[in-house]
Amino acid sequence: MSETTIDHLSFEEAMNELDAVVRRLESGNIKLDEAVSTYERGMALQKHCTRKLKTAKAKIDLLMTDQKTIIGVKDFNDTETA
Repeated sequence: MSETTIDHLSFEEAMNELDAVVRRLESGNIKLDEAVSTYERGMALQKHCTRKLKTAKAKIDLLMTDQKTIIGVKDFNDTETA
């Protein structure tokens, strides 16, 4: 497992490492102290991925809002018909 600072990982890198953490913990071939520190790293990776996803969603929402303003596109959930 890489000791790279999590903040510098891309979403994909963090997800790959998180997957490795889960596989390692599920294997059962890990000492308790190491399992705890591995679990802590996994939780930090999960939080990092969640932040990355929330940021991406916020950017998409902003782009969609701008798009609606420019061309008047209705919300997908809008039940009114044009």
